[in-house]
Amino acid sequence: MFFKYRSNYLKVDRETRCCLLAVMAFLIFASLQASAQTGRQSWIRINQLGYPTGGTKVAVLASKQVKADEPYFELIDATTSKPVFRAKLGKDFGHYGPFASCYRLSFTSFKKAGRYYLKVGTTTSPVFVISNKNYKGAADFTLRYMRQQRSGFNPFLKDSCHTKDGYVIYGPVPDGTHIDVSGGWHDATDYLQYATTSANATFHLLAAYHDFPGVFTDQYQGNGLEGKNGVPDVLDEGKWGLDWLMKMHPRADWMFNQLADDRDHSGFRLPTKDSVDYGYGKGNGRPVYFLTGSPQGLGKYKNRATGTASTAGKFTSAFALGSMLYHHKDQQFSQLLKQKALSAYQYGLAKPGVAQTAPNLAPYFYEEDNWVDDMELGAAMLYQLTGQTQYLTSALGYGNTEKVTPWMGADTARHYQWYPFHNFGHYEIGNASKGNKKQLMISYYKRGIERVWQKAKHNAFYRGVPFIWCSNNLTVSFAIQCYLYRKMSGDNTYQELEQACVDWLLGCNPWGKSMIYGLPANGDTPQHPHSSLSHLCNYPLDGALVDGPVYTSIFRGLKGLKLYTDDTYADFQSDLAVYHDDFGDYSTNEPTMDGTASLVYLLAAMEDQSAKTVHQKVKVRIKKSKHE
Repeated sequence: MFFKYRSNYLKVDRETRCCLLAVMAFLIFASLQASAQTGRQSWIRINQLGYPTGGTKVAVLASKQVKADEPYFELIDATTSKPVFRAKLGKDFGHYGPFASCYRLSFTSFKKAGRYYLKVGTTTSPVFVISNKNYKGAADFTLRYMRQQRSGFNPFLKDSCHTKDGYVIYGPVPDGTHIDVSGGWHDATDYLQYATTSANATFHLLAAYHDFPGVFTDQYQGNGLEGKNGVPDVLDEGKWGLDWLMKMHPRADWMFNQLADDRDHSGFRLPTKDSVDYGYGKGNGRPVYFLTGSPQGLGKYKNRATGTASTAGKFTSAFALGSMLYHHKDQQFSQLLKQKALSAYQYGLAKPGVAQTAPNLAPYFYEEDNWVDDMELGAAMLYQLTGQTQYLTSALGYGNTEKVTPWMGADTARHYQWYPFHNFGHYEIGNASKGNKKQLMISYYKRGIERVWQKAKHNAFYRGVPFIWCSNNLTVSFAIQCYLYRKMSGDNTYQELEQACVDWLLGCNPWGKSMIYGLPANGDTPQHPHSSLSHLCNYPLDGALVDGPVYTSIFRGLKGLKLYTDDTYADFQSDLAVYHDDFGDYSTNEPTMDGTASLVYLLAAMEDQSAKTVHQKVKVRIKKSKHE
């Protein structure tokens, strides 16, 4: 809808035209707000992508004044400039971040599509759209960044990179032995590639296609270049991940955990011009770390690995789901994926424990400390794939061991300490079970959500996710867990909390910043992300989810971090948390591949939900006309 599909602008219906007009109005409002920034005391933060007609609709009035001047807010029709809805501000949630007072402005009961803005006294919001088409195309849009992150052949650059990867270390063969592991996705701005994030990303992409097949279109070929190939683009992207994972698990007793290391962090450069030398000669491939289950690190720093299960479980779930999806599309490929799923699961059983990523020059690595969630999801998917009850029994055992993902309800955690950030395993057990087993999984999800809610309910943004590194990734995952809980249980208790997380990502946060590059196309989205593609060549990073705000204490303690431009969000920084739209801030403004893959699932769920609302309305109209 708000994406740069220019050819689709020619033929649009009335509701869509309203959405497009809102883009121009948003620019005008944003310009006026920017020019009047000095001296302002109050702001109204909105979901810049807009609100569904029949869903939760809440904005936040955030003020540096102790109390709002007006007791009411109004919803104004942007076409007529006349108020169409009026309600009390309600509860003052008080101090949050840089603000002295904050109010939730709920207009959920208003259901008429159109272009609107909110007003409290002299404070106005940007124009936004109420429509059931706001999320249409959003999931496909975020796939652009996934294609852009491809290693091997990169369709965005129309060139190849890292084709000589890699050289085995820590393996059962002599160090330096070459093995073909080219392909996959770069993890973030750097060109490292991790099995743990890639397998999780692959599962999310495949799950998005499995759960919401009608959302995705076919505009790109399997190699990522433009052109239809008869396969939805999300499945093409999922297969790109599967192909690389198979290279990283080339035989039953071999599995690799990581490609390259932090020697990669040597400045901005395009992947096709990567000249980092890992000891094999510039451009001659990178080290690929064999998954041993023991601590690794070639330099000063080492990880604290204790086993193989956390990585192997992720491989298992991706392979198993892929096998099911390709059962009727490619029997031979499906059977190969089944074999890989079974052997990956055994690889995890052999060494229970966590397989962390390996540092080298710096102390930063993915400090994953849980593994039963990965084996739970792997076992649940094997049960769905094979029908063998032994896997369901194992999945339940793992699920009962870790009922709640540990970061939920906590104030902090180490980097990627509890990963993935929500446990898909509970949902997949619930999907495959009935009665007590399903209810048990529902209760585990609810327990985690409730822990976050106990923190979120005290501030107007309903923010209960800690501001640790990659806080946006946690926000996406938590919103998905809320959605999955609602879908499994039919309980809408936490729907407003779920929507608050989606709204936060799209601009309803202290900074008024959508955290997704280019979404909406003319909204306030990242302009200077920590990326070689954008910084060196001004290439757009369409669909990329940036890391998001971090605790100010974390920001101040990071090494090698420097801001290069004036902070346009200085008014909204606080002792609580910071966000900088600056290419020098790798802690808040760097896009991540796995976070974006999770976002694909979330946005697909939102579009599917909106589409069903439209279909329900059509059915009601048909029934009424028949009755009449």
